Amino acid sequence: MIASLSGKLESLNSDAAIINVGGVGFKVYMPTSSLTTIGTTGSEVKVYTHTHVREDNIALYGFPTTEELWLFETLLGVTGLGPKLSLAMLSALTPNQVTMAIATGNVDMLDMIPGIGKKVASRIILELKEKIGAGWVITAETQVTQENADVLAALTALGYSAAEAVKAVAALPTEGKLKLEDKVKLALQYLGSR
Repeated sequence: MIASLSGKLESLNSDAAIINVGGVGFKVYMPTSSLTTIGTTGSEVKVYTHTHVREDNIALYGFPTTEELWLFETLLGVTGLGPKLSLAMLSALTPNQVTMAIATGNVDMLDMIPGIGKKVASRIILELKEKIGAGWVITAETQVTQENADVLAALTALGYSAAEAVKAVAALPTEGKLKLEDKVKLALQYLGSR
């Protein structure tokens, strides 16, 4: 099992990087977000890897952090979800957005990923909600509703962690109808005051 690779970045293509380790070039499949930030050709890089073995193929999947690797391997545990779809999820959404969508049961957010329909999105949430949400403290009064899922998505897109976003949404007033922009402003004020 190859747990990580450190070496020179030889080349990049649309879905993988070639990393030269001691004269051997390893093809490592990575999320597109990681491929754009890994570095330039010739630079020293380190990735944490998952070795995926099938009857006819051995492939390496690499990630810049151990947290992303853990999330990828957790997604692989879902019935019928292979490495290509798991990688597509981490290419389309940030790890925080994926965990937030699972923890809040946001099927629509996962459904927008190419190759993942409502049925697969529901299965991912069903199988992983407790595992992903285990570190989250969401009480009955802070339960995230479907209408606040857009606020969560906006906050995580701005760089806040999923846990911070959930706390900010929980602090939103429940009475009255607020527009999405107003909810995001109030959530940002809450986060700014902490």
